[in-house]
Amino acid sequence: MPDKVRALGLPCSTGRPTASCSSATPPVDMVTGAMVRDEIEVQAEASLKALKHCLEAAGTSLENVVMMHAVNSGFYNTMNRVYARCFSVTRRPRSLVPVAAGPMEFDIEIECVAVG
Repeated sequence: MPDKVRALGLPCSTGRPTASCSSATPPVDMVTGAMVRDEIEVQAEASLKALKHCLEAAGTSLENVVMMHAVNSGFYNTMNRVYARCFSVTRRPRSLVPVAAGPMEFDIEIECVAVG
């Protein structure tokens, strides 16, 4: 994880290269370390790009994702549009978990489990 991102104190990790990998990412730009604050579709895309970066750092990829979770069930239709673009061949099982408020200021966080 880039130092700029780590300095934000975000509640996420890059996972570990094992038989499975778990990672959660908010909408953060992995190059600048800045939180992406825009409409929810843009935030979802940023979260998935960050997730892709974390998975690749752990030696796996979005292609190996077996389950995804995202906070806020109000974003269900938007998330499905973003997922359709990112997982055009095989859509992954996913769920939306409502969360009232977290310790950081972001509207979405995407968590996944991937096989190595």
